[in-house]
Amino acid sequence: MSAIRINIVLFGIGNVGSKLISQILESQKFFLEKRNIELRFPVITNSTLAFFEKDGIANQWEADFRRSAFPYTFGDIISYVQEQQLDNLIAIDATNSDTLIKNYISLVQNGFDIVSANKNANTVHIDFYKELRRNLKKFDKTFHYGASVSGGLPILDTIRDLYLSGEEITKVRGVFSESLSYIFNRFSREDVSFSTLLEEAEKLKLAPSDSRLDLATAEVAEKVLILARELGLEADYTDVRINSLHYPNANHPQLKPDSTIQKKLLDSSYQVAKLSQSRSRVLRYIGEIDLKEKTVEAKLVSESEVTPIGQLNGATTLVEIYTGSNPDNPIVIQGSGTESSSIARSILKDILKIAEQVKVREAVWA
Repeated sequence: MSAIRINIVLFGIGNVGSKLISQILESQKFFLEKRNIELRFPVITNSTLAFFEKDGIANQWEADFRRSAFPYTFGDIISYVQEQQLDNLIAIDATNSDTLIKNYISLVQNGFDIVSANKNANTVHIDFYKELRRNLKKFDKTFHYGASVSGGLPILDTIRDLYLSGEEITKVRGVFSESLSYIFNRFSREDVSFSTLLEEAEKLKLAPSDSRLDLATAEVAEKVLILARELGLEADYTDVRINSLHYPNANHPQLKPDSTIQKKLLDSSYQVAKLSQSRSRVLRYIGEIDLKEKTVEAKLVSESEVTPIGQLNGATTLVEIYTGSNPDNPIVIQGSGTESSSIARSILKDILKIAEQVKVREAVWA
């Protein structure tokens, strides 16, 4: 039996997209020999340029992209795959674009499955969320987005499997941000200022170059919103109760030129919060979904240091899943999964899932 050829259109060649290409090239022989799957990149794009390759992709793809990529429109990609009569199409969204998601429905309608590390498609208005899923069902296509929630950790798959098996999930709570995990884990245990830890998180590239963006906590809010919708709550971003970690007037223009001074303005209030903790408790920033109360929150909490969340060290993330059948012993998923390589590996796993489904489908048709 000839190998199943999967045609991948990759949107985004930043850290995640580039890692994905490297991982596929490194394992291409293995996929062919052990899984009878050939993964091919007929189109690779960044935000403005596209590289169209008729004969697959070789190891010099970066040089080829620089030499041969040209400005494109979304319609150019659809026309190309139709002209080349490509099938088994997968669109990979390795961007943070809020523009690209507007083309998701068109991709589905033109024969694409979608794998995404982009949170935007699952956090915009619920009407788009529902319309996308109506089209997925109508055109018998799939949308995988585990990488948008947890990188390499199987959080979304675990929650989905439990939910679809009829298990009652009562609550999901956890530390979803590596940078905020690192900051509060150290802050709770060490005699070090909050602003110093913000600076260190930036240097370690756990936080953006301006870590004040992390303090807005949008990332945590978006991740719990995605999980809440997965569990059947018809919530919008405005329904998420967000406890921002910003200090008052953080975005005041007069404060922006010297971010070091701004960070130090946080020290006093967080030191007071730290000293207010009893001896056996620590500060943690968590996301929480309460299915009984139908609430979705991103908030700073006081946590017992003997719980899984309270025992966290380093930049580890952790999620607890509480179920009706075992309410006192949550399922705990813990690890570090938001590096580019972990996110790319999560995308690759979803690509291979789709490829296996294609193999089954073609075997039935044969």
